[in-house]
Amino acid sequence: MTDRQPRITIAEFDEIHHDAGPFTERFGFVTEHIGYGEVRVRLPFDKGHLRAGGTISGPAMMALADYTFYAVVLGMIGKIENAVTSNLNIHFLRRPEPVDLVAYGTIIKLGKRLAVCEATILTEGGDDPVAHVTGTYSIPPER
Repeated sequence: MTDRQPRITIAEFDEIHHDAGPFTERFGFVTEHIGYGEVRVRLPFDKGHLRAGGTISGPAMMALADYTFYAVVLGMIGKIENAVTSNLNIHFLRRPEPVDLVAYGTIIKLGKRLAVCEATILTEGGDDPVAHVTGTYSIPPER
């Protein structure tokens, strides 16, 4: 945690995604907190996220992690819309129940061109992670 203020607000972050198209609307992500180097994002439960066996699909969890990483990166660098994922590694730790998922994201290292991120995904009200994710975001050069 830090006393530094985030470089983007939740409202500004939501505006970027609203203007970008229907991706976030399909998943229904809710950004609950953006701090400087830390975020919390919710994936509300939807039957469309289920796979065979009644568990939340891996692609839904990967999308949640990617969205979480974008929020945490912009929380530190500000409104730079062209930052993109260059790497994402996910470890599925246990089968998530069909409930909301909550991702807690942090920055491990912020450089000039790359940001290395980490996220822990839990079920709503759960203490044991369902997935651990690391990733790298590419930050465009200043113009």
